[in-house]
Amino acid sequence: MSRLILLYCCLLIALPAWAAEIIFSSTAGNPAIQGFVNELQQRRPHDQVSFVALNKLPAPSQLPDTNRLILLDRPALDWRLTDPAGPPTLGMRISRIQARDLPATLPAQLSLLWSDPSPQRQMRLARLLLPAAKRAGLLFDADSAFLLEEYRQAATEQDMRLVTRRWPDTRDSRPLLYLLSHSDLLLGINDTSLFNSLTVKNLLLTSYTHQRPVIGPSASFVQAGSLASTYSDQSDWLDSLEDILNQSPDRWPKYSYPSHFKVTSNPQVARSLAIELPSNESLAQKLVEGEQP
Repeated sequence: MSRLILLYCCLLIALPAWAAEIIFSSTAGNPAIQGFVNELQQRRPHDQVSFVALNKLPAPSQLPDTNRLILLDRPALDWRLTDPAGPPTLGMRISRIQARDLPATLPAQLSLLWSDPSPQRQMRLARLLLPAAKRAGLLFDADSAFLLEEYRQAATEQDMRLVTRRWPDTRDSRPLLYLLSHSDLLLGINDTSLFNSLTVKNLLLTSYTHQRPVIGPSASFVQAGSLASTYSDQSDWLDSLEDILNQSPDRWPKYSYPSHFKVTSNPQVARSLAIELPSNESLAQKLVEGEQP
């Protein structure tokens, strides 16, 4: 009998603290979203995981508190903001700039997982690759100006000075040329008005001509010719989401960057700039170690 009791206790410990209905929602679904939902369901068989189109959901306050809402676009987030009540909710795939006009006070049960690379992570990556760098250049515009203080703090933590220039007209290269002349590297910010398919050629070729590496702003820019960046792929998003779901909702962070990430780099660019490039895996490991308490 004692063995049966011990076995029963072990099974209780092994069970999740709670099981919930996890609802993903956005204005429209697609195969990529459904694949993400299916993968989470496989990882969490004790939960009921589904996708429900935004127009099929009732008001947030009409949903059970035991639900967990995962919102995948800005319209879904706006819908959640219409009701201060509602179940614990996590907004994903929202960039800092997309969220810049959010109300100062958010619903108590709402958390946001930013889609941007962490500024602190990007600056630590720059320090690992460029140990002698003293100044980091950053272009910004009216949309991204509110991020300057966070990037300045991230630079200070790496003993660098942030040199900034407003870039209101991407056809005018003078702000870019100024930064390249007054900094040791260019830090790409997740501002699609500045870093996009129309500006990538000028940004990267001009930086290359001045022998200045570009860090970030995304994996696609690294493929195009920037030196390196942190990024999160689908497995990282799932791992980061699970880290949050495994906590009691009252412990969910109000705002956070993905806790899981990778590093991508461009060996050809590194060789042309005479930069010693460690493996992406070792860079990511050093960044992870730097974030551990």
